[in-house]
Amino acid sequence: MSNQNPEQIARDQIDSMLILAGWVVQSKNKVNLAANKGVAVREYQTDAGIADYALFVDKKPVGIIEAKREEAGEQLTAHEEQSKYYAVSKLKYLKNDPLPFVYESTGALTRFTDYRDPKPRSRPVFHFHRPETLSEWFAQPETLRSRLNKIPELDPEGLRPAQIKAIANLEASFKANRPRALIQMATGAGKTFTACTFVYRLLKFARAKRILFLVDTKNLGEQAEQEFLKYQPTDDNRKFTELYNVQRLSSSYIASDSQVCISTIQRLYSILQGKELEESAEEMNPNESSWQKKEPLPVSYSIKNFIEQFDFIIIDECHRSIYNVWQQVLEYYDAFLIGLTATPDKRTFGFFNQNVVSEYTYEESIADGVNVPYNVYTIETEITKNGAKLKAEQYIDKREKLSRKKRWERLDEDYEYKSNKLDKDVVNPNQIRLIIQEFKRALKADIFPDRIEANGEYEVPKTLIFAKTDSHAEDIIAIVREEFGEGNEFCKKVTYNAEDPKSVLNRFRNSWNPRIAVTVDMIATGTDVKPLEVLLFMRDVKSVNYFEQMKGRGTRTIAFDDLQRVTRTAKYTKTHFVIVDAVGAIKSKKTDSRPLERKPSVPLKDLLNAVAIGAQDEDLFLTLANRLLRLDKQLTESEQMKFAELSGGKHINSVVKDLLSAFDPDAIAEKTMALMNEIAVGDRTPALEESAKKQAQSELADLASANFNGELNTYIDNLWKVHEQIIDTINQDRILKSEFDAFSTEKAESVVQDFADYIAANRDEITALSLFYGQPYQRRELTFKMIKEVLERLKLDKPMLAPVYVWEAYAQLEGLRVDSPKNELVALVSLIRRVTGLDQGLTAYDKTVDKNFQTWVFGKQAGALKFTEEQMSWLRMLKDHVVMSFHVELDDLDYTPFDREGGRGRMYQLFGDGMGEIIEELNEALAA
Repeated sequence: MSNQNPEQIARDQIDSMLILAGWVVQSKNKVNLAANKGVAVREYQTDAGIADYALFVDKKPVGIIEAKREEAGEQLTAHEEQSKYYAVSKLKYLKNDPLPFVYESTGALTRFTDYRDPKPRSRPVFHFHRPETLSEWFAQPETLRSRLNKIPELDPEGLRPAQIKAIANLEASFKANRPRALIQMATGAGKTFTACTFVYRLLKFARAKRILFLVDTKNLGEQAEQEFLKYQPTDDNRKFTELYNVQRLSSSYIASDSQVCISTIQRLYSILQGKELEESAEEMNPNESSWQKKEPLPVSYSIKNFIEQFDFIIIDECHRSIYNVWQQVLEYYDAFLIGLTATPDKRTFGFFNQNVVSEYTYEESIADGVNVPYNVYTIETEITKNGAKLKAEQYIDKREKLSRKKRWERLDEDYEYKSNKLDKDVVNPNQIRLIIQEFKRALKADIFPDRIEANGEYEVPKTLIFAKTDSHAEDIIAIVREEFGEGNEFCKKVTYNAEDPKSVLNRFRNSWNPRIAVTVDMIATGTDVKPLEVLLFMRDVKSVNYFEQMKGRGTRTIAFDDLQRVTRTAKYTKTHFVIVDAVGAIKSKKTDSRPLERKPSVPLKDLLNAVAIGAQDEDLFLTLANRLLRLDKQLTESEQMKFAELSGGKHINSVVKDLLSAFDPDAIAEKTMALMNEIAVGDRTPALEESAKKQAQSELADLASANFNGELNTYIDNLWKVHEQIIDTINQDRILKSEFDAFSTEKAESVVQDFADYIAANRDEITALSLFYGQPYQRRELTFKMIKEVLERLKLDKPMLAPVYVWEAYAQLEGLRVDSPKNELVALVSLIRRVTGLDQGLTAYDKTVDKNFQTWVFGKQAGALKFTEEQMSWLRMLKDHVVMSFHVELDDLDYTPFDREGGRGRMYQLFGDGMGEIIEELNEALAA
């Protein structure tokens, strides 16, 4: 019979976990330490009492497990003293040293401490470590966390300041034993190069055993592999791959001698499931799919892929990982997690415990010349905005999506379509053609008018067009070639479904042709095409992060010689790029994340891809079964035969039956009974029956999933697309707007005047405003709270006078290309200074503070006084604090970032009794 009391249930579970991890579990009365490399002895006597488990490796004691009932999980850390007490005691019959490896476990929750670590700290682990691992760790003179503390100072050669900061802060985070860290770095600022650098340092100096570089598409994995292949350390003449083995996973096999593994998260999940994954399942980013699972993907322990397999996991483009779905995959390993992203959201910050070791924004990257800014040019047409109507009795074309075969048909009734049906149910060739015609005109007249070659021909800048679907891309390509009067090489498709997309992409980067590339998803994110100068949006995007990544394709800087090699008429290096918005993508409503509830409108392709990556969700299986039943009614005899050929001989109805059976109570009960019949009647228990039920359901789900392979999935998706599109050749489109996004002069003047009037009207009523009209010594009293009150009051009284909006109006009137400030509060201070006459032109407040700071420092050092390097570091921290908080007080020294440098005590050591005077002087000088 199964043990029923909670303590024994927990020990049964712990026994099972230990056995799975390769341990032999023995009773204290039947000890045979030679039975296995790793032996766990229950209830071992120590001179401090009975330890629940003593762990032996190669006959030597190495650790202790303190077992607690599952309900005690919330109190697990409270039992650390007890487990440590056993670990430092003497085991019966032995003269052992203190045991370093200590676990507290309920069977459902396990914590682990290596007491040889500096400042030993327990951490949650998914499972117990293998005996081989503890043996290896036990033999090492220092632990990984000890070695991390001895990583030498970074040599900054060949690195940008933002990269230096990211690596230095990341290593400081490692030394503080922070398990998760986030690097926010603008697209184009060299995230992967930064990762290569700190990976090299972790392998060389911390002697990390293996590091995982995790991506979410095959394309990004290939790019990461190329970065490692060409990476050259500054302290070694050999390339990275001559020093360390890099393996991009294309199967479930992980080489024992690979030190860097590159994998998609889809493949990693399949590996943990013990399954193979077709490469086609890695092409689509799973987190941009319309289908999302409601619960985390289930993960079970795998002895082939043990929790200590990786020391560090780098999660590239981590903003896209849906953490409440993929979280268990990420948390399976006992490893440090490092996130890389340009566009974090709330989930990202939460997952990495708010440990943002480096922030490098797009605006900062522009200021540093790492990236280029962009302008927005809007093309708006009537049909794009409002749709159109076809009247009854009219003859129209209908086209099959897949074969593109056309036929004539007369409409029996009026047909009205909205803009969201364009290029899906309805194609209006004139709407596409008009956008391309206007784009061509705007390129020459407004966007890049100076690109005239020696022969008088206009040279189109390298342009990327975002299309809605492959079918939409085909329509765009045909019209682009016609309207620009060019051949096949001028405009090419770069999608996963295109022929030889890598070759086309390489030519797009490095050759004169193609001038225009059309993509759906392949180069929407992550792909580096430096010569790009125009992005034409002919599809909308609802995800804010995905949209930011798409915009990021144009941000890369490029050397003048490299640009001129592919764009002959370039007269200087790339200074900016232009977003041409033909669908309202810039202004459409966007969300931080996709909703997780099931929707009937989820594309079939997304459902098939979810099954391909191993998801086994009831909603998913039922929805897919329903779609296949509907598809079955449309298939011809030849299509049925092709389906059977690709599915291993199964008819579509059999595949549907398998999907439904996976969660059918009767089918599960029948299979459970068959499994129980294999067990002797006397040995059957409720626990075994429950286990058999789970196994039955899992086997049925595996059987259903096994029907779907890459070829069949593609065939099913194509069959689903065969339904026809209406081709509207009747309604002619017209241009409503074609211009750079900006205020009209009249509107800008009105906004500026309204803002100035509001400030003047409230100058005596709002304390912060009265300080601006005073003298510098009065403005030094300005606080963050005061400015926030002004902003809240402004939003309440004049919601249309948002600081960034007013900033843009001022910038246009003054003819300045000034980057927007870092946030609304900084923008507001800048604007108030402009209105009150403190600044004669629009100037970002941080720039004003920088200038005033330089003047103050120069004045102070004009005489005998010379600040030391550490004093200057403190003064810069104070200056940076004033930029964001507008005022610094003595109490601020007790908080971030000053506390990390020693707080007010350290500042007093540096400046002595003059510390208070320095703070007062800075408040007054910087506010001038």
